[in-house]
Amino acid sequence: MEVSAEQGAVVLDVVRLRDLALAVLVDHGVPRGELSLSFVDEDTITQLNQRYLEGVGPTDVLAFPLDAHPTEWGGASDDVPVLLGEVAVCPAVAARNAAARSVPTDEELALLVVHGVLHVLGMDHAEPDEAAAMRACERRLLEGWGREHP
Repeated sequence: MEVSAEQGAVVLDVVRLRDLALAVLVDHGVPRGELSLSFVDEDTITQLNQRYLEGVGPTDVLAFPLDAHPTEWGGASDDVPVLLGEVAVCPAVAARNAAARSVPTDEELALLVVHGVLHVLGMDHAEPDEAAAMRACERRLLEGWGREHP
């Protein structure tokens, strides 16, 4: 896993957040894979949002799945890891969202990391049943990690 923290708005426990992302992969039975986890500033997340999703303004998390579909993980050879994708998190937006909901910023960041990794692994929330399944999975993973779901 490649982790980068190219922002200065929020103090991060990058090791803990990386370990949480890895725990999500292990929980979902991903034997091998490459995942990029980036903590970026508002300008960067705004540019990514506009360029890839035609969104306006900054957002809290973006996920970009790459090579694999969940059914392909079991077929990955031991010496050729699957390129899973990239998760970009904006701690500044996360901090504002956390304050608006009266939850600690580190809990919000943990939720966003889990949420982004689940997107890379193929989960979505476009339909009500998908959203409910994704929220339940997030809650289970975060509670198992020692954090409550915000």
